[in-house]
Amino acid sequence: MRVLVLLADGFEEIEAITVIDVLRRAGIEVDAVGITSGWVTGSHNINVMADKKLNEIDIEKYDGIVLPGGSKGVANLLKSSKVKEFLEKMNEKGKLIAAICAAPSILAKYHLLDNKRATIYPGMEKELPYPRDEKVVVDANIITSQGPGTALEFALAIVEKLLGKEKAWEVKKQLVA
Repeated sequence: MRVLVLLADGFEEIEAITVIDVLRRAGIEVDAVGITSGWVTGSHNINVMADKKLNEIDIEKYDGIVLPGGSKGVANLLKSSKVKEFLEKMNEKGKLIAAICAAPSILAKYHLLDNKRATIYPGMEKELPYPRDEKVVVDANIITSQGPGTALEFALAIVEKLLGKEKAWEVKKQLVA
């Protein structure tokens, strides 16, 4: 299994790093991908060196894509036509698409949530066609979550979707979650 986590300046650090860490603990290969450069600055001024840059990615080699939130990060993800292209290709193939915090609004904007239940950062529900007041929502190939405080549960839902309940439980137990 191979997943990419998209990092744009202004991303929410807890959401991105938690997902990267938990997925790697589960044995999933994860590439942290900078949208415009190798160094990416999070919403709380934490600098992260991406594993790869977006223009180096062959989306066909991935089983899933994760979009962290952060209002500036989401705005920067929306500026990239490549992000839209990647999301549409992943959705066409029924591959995993996961978005947390404000990032589910990107999926809604690109009509990937038209017939799906989803959740989003509290107060942004109007951005979604079928919002749910749940920490994590899984609907077919799409997983959404509410924000930094739900990042661990979100990451474990991704592990469960890709590797099954048993593996998710094993990682959860190791994390004392």
